[in-house]
Amino acid sequence: MKTKGTTRFWLMKSEPESYSIDDLKHEKKTPWEGVRNYQARNFMRDEMQSGDGVLFYHSSTKIPGVAGIGKVVGKPYPDPTQFDRKSHYFDPKSTKENPRWFLIDVKFVKKFKDFVSLFDLKLDHDFDDMMLMQKGSRLSIQPVSRKHFDAIVERGK
Repeated sequence: MKTKGTTRFWLMKSEPESYSIDDLKHEKKTPWEGVRNYQARNFMRDEMQSGDGVLFYHSSTKIPGVAGIGKVVGKPYPDPTQFDRKSHYFDPKSTKENPRWFLIDVKFVKKFKDFVSLFDLKLDHDFDDMMLMQKGSRLSIQPVSRKHFDAIVERGK
Protein backbone atom coordinates (compact mmCIF):
# COMPACT_ATOMS: atom_id res chain seq x y z
CA MET A 1 0.00 0.00 0.00
CA LYS A 2 2.65 2.51 1.00
CA THR A 3 6.29 2.68 0.12
CA LYS A 4 8.85 4.40 2.30
CA GLY A 5 8.90 8.17 1.84
CA THR A 6 5.56 8.35 0.04
CA THR A 7 3.15 10.93 1.45
CA ARG A 8 -0.33 9.68 2.08
CA PHE A 9 -3.45 11.58 3.01
CA TRP A 10 -6.04 10.98 5.72
CA LEU A 11 -9.34 12.27 6.99
CA MET A 12 -9.51 12.33 10.79
CA LYS A 13 -12.83 12.97 12.52
CA SER A 14 -13.29 14.81 15.78
CA GLU A 15 -16.38 16.17 17.48
CA PRO A 16 -15.79 19.93 17.74
CA GLU A 17 -17.31 20.01 21.25
CA SER A 18 -14.53 17.62 22.34
CA TYR A 19 -11.64 18.83 20.18
CA SER A 20 -11.90 21.29 17.28
CA ILE A 21 -9.61 22.73 14.64
CA ASP A 22 -9.40 25.83 16.86
CA ASP A 23 -8.11 23.67 19.72
CA LEU A 24 -5.44 22.21 17.43
CA LYS A 25 -4.54 25.70 16.19
CA HIS A 26 -4.12 26.88 19.79
CA GLU A 27 -2.12 23.82 20.93
CA LYS A 28 -0.14 23.54 17.65
CA LYS A 29 0.19 19.74 18.08
CA THR A 30 -1.84 16.99 19.76
CA PRO A 31 -1.69 13.26 20.35
CA TRP A 32 -4.67 11.66 18.55
CA GLU A 33 -5.71 9.61 21.57
CA GLY A 34 -8.72 7.52 22.42
CA VAL A 35 -9.17 5.68 19.11
CA ARG A 36 -10.79 2.35 19.95
CA ASN A 37 -11.55 0.94 16.53
CA TYR A 38 -9.11 -1.70 15.27
CA GLN A 39 -9.16 -0.58 11.64
CA ALA A 40 -8.49 3.07 12.59
CA ARG A 41 -5.80 1.90 15.03
CA ASN A 42 -4.16 -0.13 12.27
CA PHE A 43 -4.08 2.92 9.99
CA MET A 44 -2.28 4.90 12.70
CA ARG A 45 0.04 2.11 13.76
CA ASP A 46 0.89 0.57 10.38
CA GLU A 47 0.26 3.15 7.66
CA MET A 48 0.62 6.72 8.88
CA GLN A 49 4.03 8.32 8.67
CA SER A 50 5.46 11.67 9.57
CA GLY A 51 4.62 14.20 6.86
CA ASP A 52 1.30 12.65 5.81
CA GLY A 53 -1.47 15.18 5.22
CA VAL A 54 -4.62 15.26 7.37
CA LEU A 55 -8.06 16.66 6.61
CA PHE A 56 -9.44 17.73 10.00
CA TYR A 57 -13.13 16.79 9.93
CA HIS A 58 -15.77 18.04 12.39
CA SER A 59 -18.27 15.23 12.98
CA SER A 60 -21.41 14.76 15.08
CA THR A 61 -22.38 18.37 14.66
CA LYS A 62 -25.24 20.23 12.95
CA ILE A 63 -23.10 20.79 9.84
CA PRO A 64 -20.32 18.19 9.54
CA GLY A 65 -17.37 18.82 7.27
CA VAL A 66 -13.69 19.62 6.83
CA ALA A 67 -12.49 22.56 8.91
CA GLY A 68 -8.80 22.58 8.04
CA ILE A 69 -5.62 20.60 7.57
CA GLY A 70 -2.95 19.10 9.73
CA LYS A 71 0.09 16.93 9.34
CA VAL A 72 1.21 13.69 10.94
CA VAL A 73 4.40 14.25 12.96
CA GLY A 74 6.56 11.55 14.49
CA LYS A 75 6.03 7.83 14.73
CA PRO A 76 3.10 5.93 16.25
CA TYR A 77 3.37 5.04 19.93
CA PRO A 78 1.16 3.39 22.58
CA ASP A 79 -1.83 5.49 23.64
CA PRO A 80 -1.25 6.20 27.35
CA THR A 81 -5.00 6.51 28.05
CA GLN A 82 -5.36 2.72 27.69
CA PHE A 83 -3.33 2.28 30.92
CA ASP A 84 -5.06 5.03 32.95
CA ARG A 85 -7.80 3.51 35.14
CA LYS A 86 -9.43 6.95 35.47
CA SER A 87 -9.63 7.46 31.69
CA HIS A 88 -12.75 6.86 29.64
CA TYR A 89 -10.39 5.04 27.24
CA PHE A 90 -8.91 2.63 29.83
CA ASP A 91 -8.53 -0.92 28.51
CA PRO A 92 -7.98 -3.57 31.22
CA LYS A 93 -6.78 -6.09 28.61
CA SER A 94 -3.94 -3.82 27.47
CA THR A 95 -0.52 -3.95 29.12
CA LYS A 96 2.63 -1.87 28.73
CA GLU A 97 4.36 -5.01 27.44
CA ASN A 98 1.58 -5.68 24.95
CA PRO A 99 -0.33 -2.45 24.20
CA ARG A 100 -3.48 -2.76 22.10
CA TRP A 101 -3.98 0.90 21.20
CA PHE A 102 -1.66 3.33 19.43
CA LEU A 103 -1.77 6.97 18.45
CA ILE A 104 0.08 9.48 16.34
CA ASP A 105 0.70 13.17 16.83
CA VAL A 106 -1.05 15.66 14.57
CA LYS A 107 0.35 19.15 13.96
CA PHE A 108 -1.81 22.14 12.97
CA VAL A 109 -1.23 23.42 9.42
CA LYS A 110 -4.20 25.61 8.50
CA LYS A 111 -7.79 26.41 9.36
CA PHE A 112 -9.89 26.78 6.24
CA LYS A 113 -11.30 30.18 5.40
CA ASP A 114 -14.28 28.36 3.91
CA PHE A 115 -15.60 25.34 5.84
CA VAL A 116 -16.11 22.43 3.40
CA SER A 117 -19.39 20.79 4.42
CA LEU A 118 -20.29 17.17 3.90
CA PHE A 119 -23.45 18.38 2.17
CA ASP A 120 -21.39 20.28 -0.44
CA LEU A 121 -19.12 17.29 -1.02
CA LYS A 122 -22.15 15.04 -1.57
CA LEU A 123 -23.42 17.40 -4.28
CA ASP A 124 -20.19 16.96 -6.28
CA HIS A 125 -19.99 13.56 -7.98
CA ASP A 126 -16.19 13.84 -8.15
CA PHE A 127 -16.26 12.74 -4.49
CA ASP A 128 -18.58 9.74 -4.98
CA ASP A 129 -15.69 7.27 -4.63
CA MET A 130 -14.34 8.85 -1.45
CA MET A 131 -14.65 6.55 1.60
CA LEU A 132 -16.48 9.30 3.51
CA MET A 133 -19.32 9.14 0.97
CA GLN A 134 -19.88 5.39 1.26
CA LYS A 135 -23.11 4.43 2.96
CA GLY A 136 -22.50 3.44 6.57
CA SER A 137 -18.94 4.80 6.59
CA ARG A 138 -18.36 5.90 10.18
CA LEU A 139 -14.64 5.19 10.52
CA SER A 140 -12.90 7.99 12.45
CA ILE A 141 -9.69 7.74 10.41
CA GLN A 142 -9.87 7.14 6.68
CA PRO A 143 -7.39 7.17 3.81
CA VAL A 144 -7.97 9.91 1.25
CA SER A 145 -6.63 10.08 -2.30
CA ARG A 146 -4.35 12.95 -3.31
CA LYS A 147 -7.03 14.01 -5.80
CA HIS A 148 -9.67 14.36 -3.08
CA PHE A 149 -7.27 15.91 -0.58
CA ASP A 150 -6.16 18.58 -3.07
CA ALA A 151 -9.74 19.30 -4.20
CA ILE A 152 -10.95 19.79 -0.61
CA VAL A 153 -7.97 21.99 0.28
CA GLU A 154 -8.72 24.13 -2.79
CA ARG A 155 -12.36 24.53 -1.70
CA GLY A 156 -11.30 25.55 1.79
CA LYS A 157 -9.11 28.46 0.69
